Amino acid sequence: MSSETQIQFFENAKIRVVWDETEEKYYFSVVDVIGALTDQLTARSASTYWAVVKKRIIDEGANELITNCKQLKMPAADGKKYATDAADLEQILRIVQSIPSKKAEPLKRWLAEVGSQRIQQMIDPELAIQQAVTDYKKLGYSDKWIANRVKSIDARNELTNEWKRSGMQEGRDFAILTDLITKAWSGKTTKEYKKFKGLTKENLRDNMSTIELALNTLAEASTTEISKRKNPKTMMQNMQIAKEGGNVAKAARNQLEATIGESVVSPIKASDYIRPIEEGKAEELPFDENGEGDTK
Repeated sequence: MSSETQIQFFENAKIRVVWDETEEKYYFSVVDVIGALTDQLTARSASTYWAVVKKRIIDEGANELITNCKQLKMPAADGKKYATDAADLEQILRIVQSIPSKKAEPLKRWLAEVGSQRIQQMIDPELAIQQAVTDYKKLGYSDKWIANRVKSIDARNELTNEWKRSGMQEGRDFAILTDLITKAWSGKTTKEYKKFKGLTKENLRDNMSTIELALNTLAEASTTEISKRKNPKTMMQNMQIAKEGGNVAKAARNQLEATIGESVVSPIKASDYIRPIEEGKAEELPFDENGEGDTK
């Protein structure tokens, strides 16, 4: 099963990439790669060039290269997902060979590096965590926030592994259970929570304060522990446990809010508080112990 589309950057060009968990390989958007190689800045012009390259490859007798390309749904500039030609690393390198460009060799090295990094991360998951930390630092998040985010990632992975063990399926099952957990402790489904923060495609957890992250992590970790002990077999049983796990965090939230006299579920999102990085140093997040924004 393929995971969500990622955006990788080659020089200044965005290249959409999907990791296929079953095949354990990356699939790259062909038109994005062509756009990066040829400076065809629009999807339409890159698609037109791809049609020319297809004919060239067929003329060279490599028809199987074209037929073996997958059609995968990837997000476009308008935010909607459309089916687009996607090729694995070997196929992409072959396509690159058919395109005269000074960027061909640098792109080949970049493609190999991207593939190698993912394989190494599969062998040693700690590398994936290290990469995540590096990426968050580049975006301007503070060390304190990043530490909490890493804990939340670990808790989420344990929870999804537990759901898989109990027979739940990725996708719809996970989404329903996640909504129940989030609704229980925050009073909002994930969709409602994102709307509350003014988010669209952004990751909700990446826009939570330290306190929000801590409560969400507590909710998911509690759900995992309850599930391990109750050993659910059905969706209904998992749904009940999701509510119970979320209620553990709700109790903690209620106690905290009673103490500080205000809500810790905040409409503030990352773009409201992450400041530009200067000289490679990330600014501290303007959240105090109670998850409130800096008003200075």
